[in-house]
Amino acid sequence: MHTVNAYAATSATEPLSPTTIERREVGPRDVLIEIKYCGICHSDIHHARSEWGEQTYPVVPGHEIAGIVTAVGSEVTKFDVGDRAGVGCLVDSCRECVNCRAGREQYCVQGGGTLTFGSVDKDGRLTQGGYSTHITVDQDFVLKLPRNVDLAQVAPLLCAGITTYSPLRHWGAGPGKKVAVIGLGGLGHMAVKFAHAMGAEVTVLSQSLKKMDDGLRLGADHYYATSDPETFEKLAGTFDLIVNTVSAKLDLDAYLGLLAVDGALVNVGAPAEPLSLHVFSLLMKGRSFAGSLIGGLPETQEMLDFCDEHGIGAEVEVIPAEKINEAYDRVLASDVRYRFVIDTTTLA
Repeated sequence: MHTVNAYAATSATEPLSPTTIERREVGPRDVLIEIKYCGICHSDIHHARSEWGEQTYPVVPGHEIAGIVTAVGSEVTKFDVGDRAGVGCLVDSCRECVNCRAGREQYCVQGGGTLTFGSVDKDGRLTQGGYSTHITVDQDFVLKLPRNVDLAQVAPLLCAGITTYSPLRHWGAGPGKKVAVIGLGGLGHMAVKFAHAMGAEVTVLSQSLKKMDDGLRLGADHYYATSDPETFEKLAGTFDLIVNTVSAKLDLDAYLGLLAVDGALVNVGAPAEPLSLHVFSLLMKGRSFAGSLIGGLPETQEMLDFCDEHGIGAEVEVIPAEKINEAYDRVLASDVRYRFVIDTTTLA
């Protein structure tokens, strides 16, 4: 074991604070990464505050990890010292179930895989995330990062990126397809960039028009305010795919009415309250309502390679570690464009 600096939540109500944690020594298949940047995801806040079930403390959040390889185990073949490397939401899975064998580790039947923080690892210890200076991870759960994108802008790709890329790819976003993105936040702005790069006609559906200039700059062709009832009349039956990135409770029937025949509304946002709909909103036009959870390791690497090819990174505000608690408050107030990224060198 070796000791590294970190920022941790010690309870559901206390601010995060500096601490030290133990990382395992580099095993034969392990990669040691010196973390340079870690994105702040809304799910970090949910976990830190025990809003998604009972959390064990202390816990170091962070699953949007970008850094440099500083050591590799004797059996590692995928990485060399000095490589850019990243870690997303998972650091292990059973590797044996039908989903793991298909490269869809996020749906591992053994509890959905081992999360980067807040899970019990195979050694019985609690996993600790990227608000830290270093992390040791099995090479099979380490990803090669784009070389043509600033490393700070790469970090959010490990969650916000794959979360939006996966449904766009799965439901065939591309030339000739009309794609709508609900919400222009940390997830939504990535969905707009990806859908545009894939060649789709992209529309942002946002509560207001205050971010319209940003949306058009990021690649949207159209931008509408959902607070205006005429939006739903004008766009009825328009879209092949709608990706819902917000965690608010929406009128699903209204949004399903925006889909064309055989269109799909896919949720990647995770509202706390149950959602309901009238089944006729689906039946009468052959529409689908679906969900999508991050992506497996192969698809995440595909996404990163796509970003490298197209020069895609997240829009970020880089902060020092001492501003993490302030950033949490600003995330909850929707006061970020569009992802906070921690400069983890400030933990040293």
